[in-house]
Amino acid sequence: MLELNIPGVIAEVTQAFTRYERVLVANDVAALDTLFWNSPHTLRFGIGENLYGYEAITAFRNARPPIDLKRQLQNTLIVSYGRDLATANTEFRRHGSGRTGRQSHVWLRTEAGWRIAAAHVSLMPATPSDAAGHKAEASAQTGSERG
Repeated sequence: MLELNIPGVIAEVTQAFTRYERVLVANDVAALDTLFWNSPHTLRFGIGENLYGYEAITAFRNARPPIDLKRQLQNTLIVSYGRDLATANTEFRRHGSGRTGRQSHVWLRTEAGWRIAAAHVSLMPATPSDAAGHKAEASAQTGSERG
């Protein structure tokens, strides 16, 4: 039976996850590339793309415009399964957006350190309350810009 949530493993994966978030928001493509497992088995399902293999993921990262990357995380949960496998799941909100996104990673211990073997990013459907909140934020911003 696998031992769950080994404290040292949780600390290592938390550190890798925190680095991922930092380089993602900074659009440090080279650093992002090093955090994915360099394997044809690696995959990333995004908002509008399904990427199979490390090469497809790096090509996507290099072609993506660096806009709207700042975000706030919430409900982050990291779980380890034994000493060499972990998952990291979080919700996020991009600055200026009323929509909630979700991100899931499968982290694998490799000879080079912890690497993402699978990633998934999706957005929750917009709700009427999200739209109303976003409109209120925009109105407040516009009003404060006038002052």
